[in-house]
Amino acid sequence: KNGRVFVELQQDAESHGPETSLLTAEKGINLTHIESRPSRSNSQEYEIFINVDTACSQALDEVIDGLRTQISGHVHELSRNKQKDTVPWFPHEIHDLDRFANQILSYGSELDADHPGFTDPVYRARRKEFADIAYNYRHGQAIPMVEYTKEEKDTWGVVFRELKTLYPTHACREHNRVFPLLEKYCGYREDNIPQLEDISKFLQSCTGFRLRPVAGLLSSRDFLAGLAFRVFHSTQYIRHSSKPMYTPEPDICHELLGHVPLFADPSFARFSQEIGLASLGAPDEFIEKLATVYWFTVEFGLCKQGSEIKAYGAGLLSSFGELQVSTYWRLHTFDPEKTCIQKYPITEFQPVYFVAESFEDAKEKVRKFAGTIPRPFSVRYNPYTQSIEVLDNTQQLRNLADAISGASCPDAASHAATLQ
Repeated sequence: KNGRVFVELQQDAESHGPETSLLTAEKGINLTHIESRPSRSNSQEYEIFINVDTACSQALDEVIDGLRTQISGHVHELSRNKQKDTVPWFPHEIHDLDRFANQILSYGSELDADHPGFTDPVYRARRKEFADIAYNYRHGQAIPMVEYTKEEKDTWGVVFRELKTLYPTHACREHNRVFPLLEKYCGYREDNIPQLEDISKFLQSCTGFRLRPVAGLLSSRDFLAGLAFRVFHSTQYIRHSSKPMYTPEPDICHELLGHVPLFADPSFARFSQEIGLASLGAPDEFIEKLATVYWFTVEFGLCKQGSEIKAYGAGLLSSFGELQVSTYWRLHTFDPEKTCIQKYPITEFQPVYFVAESFEDAKEKVRKFAGTIPRPFSVRYNPYTQSIEVLDNTQQLRNLADAISGASCPDAASHAATLQ
């Protein structure tokens, strides 16, 4: 079930006949997604990604074997859950993020008919340029710099100017503390769109978080897995100039003005990573719950600060209109058990918002919620090796306890606290 097959084919259309006959209804295989792109290694070839759904593992084996024998290209099976009780694959090394970074739900230039830029060929071509940068990126590389156009800078300027007037009264203190640092060190200005590489280096110096360009929307499982490594998958394109105060999907205004400031805060960075770690190896139904918790915290979360309620969610901090109507918000106390089942829209204001006592309080609640996820192991992030350590036996737990108890010097004690 949920088998994914990656197929690299020759451009010659005549070679496509044999394998298409394998994907038939009588085999009980449902083709749920297919997309093609020019190969990175050979411009005369295409890479074709196929996502299928089937309850019959044997049928899937037959299809894959058939593809491998009947085409001249290469077939790579990326992932498959053969049994419901099988733990889904998850990245163990930070380099493993390369394996799914391009398994996006929609490519950057693929716009819905109601998108403001749908009928603008120049905008669509520009979106493809950004998507191609992300598609060719690999971990460890410098994120390519982008020369933004005057129109793009003007759109950024409108959003930047309007939101900055609201931050002093509506944003949490952590956001307001970091924002001037971004202006000083990362080129945050009304007339300049900052570069992801500069911001990524800044975040690494603050909390170890880093940015990674992404070509489009990732699945919830893949996106959350990135957070476990303190990696935030960020878009690099900007919304359409015809509607500077609206975007139907995350753009660079949302990422840099909403998300980035708080990833420089140690407490929020730990909180975000907790959600990512909880997702590793979790069953599909719990991924949906964690994604909902993420939505109402990292995207649209509120927290108490003194006698006031402030915004820390990026969806709020990058939405001039939604911040303005804060007096009409319907507020609920943040409780992951209740929050995880709340339905939400993605293209309009939220029906309810959840208020946390603090980032630390939210982190502890998410940690307890994660403890209810049925996994035959626990996970620990090792920042020295940038890898996930799976704890599934008593000896590993003893080693972890020894490592924490041996953290006597200030640096080690700080590191142990980071792992909590």
